[in-house]
Amino acid sequence: MSVTTINLEMDTEQMRKIFGMQDAYIKKLEQDFQVTIVDRNGSIIITGEEENAGKASRVLRQLTALSDRGNDIEEQSVDYAIEMGKEDQEDRLMEMDADCICHTINGKPIKPKTLGQKAYVDAIRKNMIVFGLGPAGTGKTYLAMAMAITAFKNNEVSRIILTRPAIEAGEKLGFLPGDLQSKVDPYLRPLYDALYQIMGAESFAKNMEKGLIEVAPLAYMRGRTLDNAYIILDEAQNTTPAQMKMFLTRIGFGSKVIVTGDSSQKDLPVGAKSGLDVAARVLKNIDDIAFCNLTNKDVVRHPLVQKIVKAYDDYEARTKRR
Repeated sequence: MSVTTINLEMDTEQMRKIFGMQDAYIKKLEQDFQVTIVDRNGSIIITGEEENAGKASRVLRQLTALSDRGNDIEEQSVDYAIEMGKEDQEDRLMEMDADCICHTINGKPIKPKTLGQKAYVDAIRKNMIVFGLGPAGTGKTYLAMAMAITAFKNNEVSRIILTRPAIEAGEKLGFLPGDLQSKVDPYLRPLYDALYQIMGAESFAKNMEKGLIEVAPLAYMRGRTLDNAYIILDEAQNTTPAQMKMFLTRIGFGSKVIVTGDSSQKDLPVGAKSGLDVAARVLKNIDDIAFCNLTNKDVVRHPLVQKIVKAYDDYEARTKRR
């Protein structure tokens, strides 16, 4: 294949944002696409095989467009843009960027950052019950919280109910100090953290006092009917089949449910069935129920987390073959 050269015009500010510290992001592009990228007086020159140079230039254009729209270009953004570029889907980066769910209390926009997250958010909008399945760091809970708070602020629902099973992971609840609420609060802390970041501590406290936002262990859901509510069940891999059935049959009119979990991180007793696994088999063909499977490609934490998740997936796949 012939070697070609592509010139891109980019001003100093755009270069500062796109190149990264010590040109780290440009070096990633060079390595992944096997091209050479240099700056000559405000003109970016990409040299390499025609196909690779074309892909690198398209990725750079998309990253520049994202930066011009006020986005911070981070390592995860660059890594994902490169992956999209390899699959000739870099144009979809702008589609995802246009889908702003809401803003945090500090004004930072919350948007899907991967195709898997975009499909997850779209599924939540279209279906009454959505199962978000995938490894740590894929934004399952955070995006669900953002969607719930947006619906609440838009008066689409009258309250938000957040729940998760209080399953011990090596420590017993009875050994923790305080009353029952104090003992279960550590298990619900990730939900509180997301609420504080998106809604703000003051607004959260006021709505909590009014009973419009409820954060509770799954056991508290028994015997209730939940109408006109946005309900999120987190860490669903730690439910039993009976608990999952109990939870799903609480749903009333005007409600929307999101169930999140990671089947690879169960804390159930050895040999116990997970309610999440059973639900995935039992409910897969029912209308208005969607299952979204996020993967290590959708991890939006530190890039090292993505590598860790993939390494464990590969290890478990090899173990099963033995």
